[in-house]
Amino acid sequence: MRLRQLFQPFMNFQVTNAENPDVVNITTDSREVEPGSLFVAIRGHTVDGHRFVGQAVERGAVAAMVEERVADVPEGVPQVIVPDTRHWSALIADRLFGRPSRELRVIGVTGTNGKTTVTHIVRHLLDASGKKAGLIGTVGAKLGSNTWPLPNTTPEAVEIHRLLRRFVDEGATHAVMEVSSHALVERRAAGVSFACAAFTNLTQDHLDFHGTMERYAAAKALLFSRLGNGIGDDPSRAVHAVINADDPYAPVMAEASAAPILTYGIDRDADVRAREVQLSASGARFAVQSPAGLLNIETPLIGRFNVYNTLAAVAIALVEGLAPADIEQAIRSYPSVPGRMERVDEGQPFSVFVDYAHTPDGLENVLAAVREFATQRVLVVVGCGGDRDRTKRPKMAEVAVRWSDLAIFTSDNPRSEDPLAILADMRAGVSERDAHKVFEEVDRRRAIELAVAEAKPGDVIVIAGKGHEDYQIIGAERRHFDDREEARRAIRARFGRD
Repeated sequence: MRLRQLFQPFMNFQVTNAENPDVVNITTDSREVEPGSLFVAIRGHTVDGHRFVGQAVERGAVAAMVEERVADVPEGVPQVIVPDTRHWSALIADRLFGRPSRELRVIGVTGTNGKTTVTHIVRHLLDASGKKAGLIGTVGAKLGSNTWPLPNTTPEAVEIHRLLRRFVDEGATHAVMEVSSHALVERRAAGVSFACAAFTNLTQDHLDFHGTMERYAAAKALLFSRLGNGIGDDPSRAVHAVINADDPYAPVMAEASAAPILTYGIDRDADVRAREVQLSASGARFAVQSPAGLLNIETPLIGRFNVYNTLAAVAIALVEGLAPADIEQAIRSYPSVPGRMERVDEGQPFSVFVDYAHTPDGLENVLAAVREFATQRVLVVVGCGGDRDRTKRPKMAEVAVRWSDLAIFTSDNPRSEDPLAILADMRAGVSERDAHKVFEEVDRRRAIELAVAEAKPGDVIVIAGKGHEDYQIIGAERRHFDDREEARRAIRARFGRD
């Protein structure tokens, strides 16, 4: 598409010259520029893309989108000056890639906890019903048997629209994506036509970015404010909001949406409501009252919090027109999400679970679920990330100590912070009465080894915070590190199975 044709529907932009090159690609990374690309200069938190416009041109960029004119660009290369390149990158990418989200049913899931599990269950339900769903989220992008790694829970706008185009071209009918609060504030999901938006919950996290819980909630509500009123003559384009009625912030999300709302929950009256919940070490059983009738759900996912996650997925599936019997059958066959209460089994006489829980509420949900079936002690290995919200560190520690018999505080991703200083922040959440239940080991590998060495028959170990992640960030270095691998290695070493 020609440059001026690409920008033609929009206003409030300037082009530095009369050139009108053919644009065949768009990117925000100068290293990924190929001949015919439009390079978008985004001001990031640490790097300003305007510094790389010249490099992008050398690699073949035929134009640059900028917020201010860059001096060292050849006169023959047009610069399109816009107020906000990140926002405009979404709008332009959507147009360049042929508005792919309008050819799909795009389902967005937001909330502090549960996004990954809900999106994975929904994708499984859709695929099992004969549809074809792509996935975008924390553990990467997936379509069928193909997977692609992603740098963020919700990638940059250009990558989102590129993935949606790929999904369409490969025959997908749906796309299910996690939508983070950062992405909503930074407009990374702009230009995406959502058919359904779901809210899981809101608990303390990311306050280093948002400042207050009210601003954090307002960021989440942006997804629902974009839904609009999508009920018209074409049922395939109907739009809905799915909201957890039991969460205190549910009214904030509901008030932001002009679309019809389907609520789910356990404790409060809801459109999709769980009844007769039975929890065990092998999963959960419960009945679901819904507008489509009664469903009997059996899931191998552990804990009350996963009942909520499953309810959210059921509500979304009903919105998407899946039959209750198909939903029941598909949920029974769904195993687990990588790094979410993922069992590590090397034949040891105690249980080991790896989970992504990295907020006070998330950690409490996991440990409370374990307490419901643990017959002996509960041991937890947990740390807190560096260069992130410090106020949640003592809260994480307090939760770990309250719900476990032994808590080993260790490193998560310390980044540029001193790991010992992070442990000191955590220690502030532990009372003198509970200090005997805490052990500190700054080396995460050694901390996992200590937990495995300490475990007795019937105990349960929870290794929390990193889940599916296969790296650890120490300083500016990203090192390979996988809690699951480390747990297996430590178990084999203890029992002489190396």
